[in-house]
Amino acid sequence: MSGDGLAQADALAERLTGLGIERIVSSPFRRAMQSVAPLARRLRLAVDIEPRLREHVLSAADLPDWRAALKASFEDPDLCFEGGESGRAATQRVLSAVEEMRAHAAPITAVATHGKLLTFLLRHVDPRIGFADWQALTNPDIFRLTFACDRANVRRFR
Repeated sequence: MSGDGLAQADALAERLTGLGIERIVSSPFRRAMQSVAPLARRLRLAVDIEPRLREHVLSAADLPDWRAALKASFEDPDLCFEGGESGRAATQRVLSAVEEMRAHAAPITAVATHGKLLTFLLRHVDPRIGFADWQALTNPDIFRLTFACDRANVRRFR
């Protein structure tokens, strides 16, 4: 992780400390795990690795205009490029992980995942979310999902 990345991870830990987080779950990708490591140390929590939080693979093939392909995948959730995963499949994958987290004894969970997968999850909660919202993500970006009566609410922290 770069010096900037370490500083971002420390700032993230500072920002999230005090929110009552009882569990941390991360994608198995190194960057995600490194991003929550300072928070885990501050809160004295282990980081649970969840493979379903790995980033969405758009295609295994080289796509000359991958942004246009990604935009098309938001417009057509069943679009699947060679060796890739459709937006619908990625959404179902992350939703299954979220449902398991909701059933866990720790009600306040910090989750580290990746931009495309996060955007697919947010789109499930709010269908107005799409490619432009993915483009507007920052590193790190923080969203709070709350659940009441099986309805999800999403709020972006600024």
